[in-house]
Formats: sequence, C-alpha cells, structure tokens
Amino acid sequence: MTTTVKFDELPSLVGQVLGQSDWVTVTQDMIDSFGRTTGDEQWIHMDVERAKAESPFGTAIAHGYLTLSLIPMLHTQALRIDGVAMGVNYGSNKVRFPSPVPSGARVNGTFKLLEAEPIAGGGFQLVTEVTVAVEGADKPSCVAETVSRVYPAPSA
Repeated sequence: MTTTVKFDELPSLVGQVLGQSDWVTVTQDMIDSFGRTTGDEQWIHMDVERAKAESPFGTAIAHGYLTLSLIPMLHTQALRIDGVAMGVNYGSNKVRFPSPVPSGARVNGTFKLLEAEPIAGGGFQLVTEVTVAVEGADKPSCVAETVSRVYPAPSA
C-alpha cells in the first residue's frame, strides 16, 4: 500500500516510517540478468546447481548491489510525495548487506525519513533509512541510508 504525503510536510515527518512496499520476488532470471549486465557472474549468484552443492547458503543468492538497485522500485510502491516535479538520486551515506537474498525469495522495503533539509531551488535533500527484508528471515538483507533531492512542482 502506497503512503501519500505532501511535499511541504516533509520536514515534519523526520523520524517517521513513511511507508513499506509490497513483497517482490527476486527471481533467478533477475539475478542472471544483473550478473551479465554488471559482469559479476560469480557462481554463488549464477550457477544454481553449484550453489546448492557448495555454497553455505544452500542456493544461489542475489548480488548485494542487485538488492540495493531494487530500492527505487520498492520506494515507488511505498511512498508518493504530492507536489514534487522531480527527484534525483544523490547517493548513499551507508550501505550494509547483513544477510543474503536467496533466489526466489520475496523482499520488501521499509522507508524511514531521517533528514529533510532545504536546498537551493526550493527543494529538500532527504536522507532515508531503507531496510530491505527477506520474507521470513531473521535479519534484513540490506540496510541503506539513501540521499535524494526532491524539487517542487511549479505553482498553478
């Protein structure tokens, strides 16, 4: 379910969880495609049979950076900010991968607003703590502090 907030409300929402995405299945096809695209074709990701036999995880796992790259899609499911003309990815402060995402697992993202600082052009720089969880897992698979900038839509 998507949470909707207003652009002008962002500073008052600091410290709050703003939304949680739906569950999304991370398929082996996604893992293979990501590996081919990035050149990270390590067997723990792409050789399912070998991963079952030799990996401590007992299956192929998603690349950490694949998990990280799902954050924009999960974000659009979790949160809508009314009154935004555009938003840009400004980077990340911190990223950790505490546990793997097994091939075929379902993940979701939870978004907590840590900062909303005014920037030139009338926008805000947002720092958001994103927790990507694997359904049924004890630990999250990714915890990232993302930085983005959002700019207001022109007044009507």
